[in-house]
Amino acid sequence: MDEADYLPSTMADLFAQRTESPVCIHVCVNQPEEYWLSHPDICESNRRTLEWLRRLEASGRRLDIIDRSSPGHGWKGKQQGVGMARKTLFEAILETASDDDLIVSLDADTHVGPDYLQSLTEEFRAHPEALAMAVPYYHPLSDDPACEKANRAILRYEIYMRCYHLNLLRIGSPYAFTALGSAIAFPCRSYRRIGGMLPAQSGEDFYLMQKFSKSGPILQYSKHCVYPSARLSTRVGFGTGPALIKGCQGNWSSYPVYPPALFDEVRQAYDALPRLYRHDLDLPFLGFLAGLFKDSDLWQPLRDNYKDLPHFVRAFHEKADALRILQFLKQSLRADSKKDTSKDLAAPSDARALDENLRLFARHYAERLPEQMRPSLVSSFAPASLEEAPTALLAQIRDQLFQMEMTARKEASL
Repeated sequence: MDEADYLPSTMADLFAQRTESPVCIHVCVNQPEEYWLSHPDICESNRRTLEWLRRLEASGRRLDIIDRSSPGHGWKGKQQGVGMARKTLFEAILETASDDDLIVSLDADTHVGPDYLQSLTEEFRAHPEALAMAVPYYHPLSDDPACEKANRAILRYEIYMRCYHLNLLRIGSPYAFTALGSAIAFPCRSYRRIGGMLPAQSGEDFYLMQKFSKSGPILQYSKHCVYPSARLSTRVGFGTGPALIKGCQGNWSSYPVYPPALFDEVRQAYDALPRLYRHDLDLPFLGFLAGLFKDSDLWQPLRDNYKDLPHFVRAFHEKADALRILQFLKQSLRADSKKDTSKDLAAPSDARALDENLRLFARHYAERLPEQMRPSLVSSFAPASLEEAPTALLAQIRDQLFQMEMTARKEASL
């Protein structure tokens, strides 16, 4: 939607792929039907996109064009948005694809290197048990001085995401993944196995990856990254685009840097599962789950239904899933903030949490970094707020977290 100025560059990357497998590109140009009255500029952009795609198709390119934007073809009612577009694409692919065919989800303003598709093929071939891959990502910065604010916003957003991901990897969570719709790949058999996806208007990628994680292993590592656009966008309710808009306005309340101690409380519950299998325990994460589900006897039915520890553990993780972990972190952070009497909580707390994360990661991940990065390792954060930090420092921290994450992703996929 509204990608006429960006799609040709992405398609050029796909046409340049060096892969042993045949590639078919499926594109869903979409918008709500009501946009013909309310958003004529987006409708015009989509019209130009369709015209360009049809010229490509006529030239012999292997394309499947799904038109959900022309008059009479747009989404109607609540069934609309990026989740509906992805679901429509995936199900169209399944009509002709075999179980072993690989679906690679991209956004229309995303860049990939020429060996990207081949690297995914090789990873799934090496790990046939894997249901999906959460592909590594890296948002390029703009060289335009006018984009300084947007650059800082995407760096801040990536720091949030990478601290979150590294902590989940550190505690051994089965939900240690980053869900970006432009960075997901899976065999068709996996999508059939989980019964498809829900067409959420935002967050569809998160719920899809959570569904894969509940059914089997997901891969974390590929030698080649996805390079998503760092555009400010209102086309979805939440995600990268809206996060950057809020961030440019100084509002990071939805994307805080969480203190590592909160993840340690989740791990405390993980470590206690053999004891929880025998009797109830008083632990922060377990108490949160009991309150969330409004059930003071949450675990006895699992003990009754699952007669050995491995099945009980799996049932626990079904309840304590990625969404519940995120809700626990948010609620715990709010509770901690209420104890803090300072007037401006957000900026100082993010700076403190980043400092705690960097100190922890320096101990936990530093030896795994490439040797050339170790001399420049940032192991603490001195500024009073992230807003006071120079852009160069934020970029250095982002790149360091990226390297740590790539190492941890590779280890998690072995």
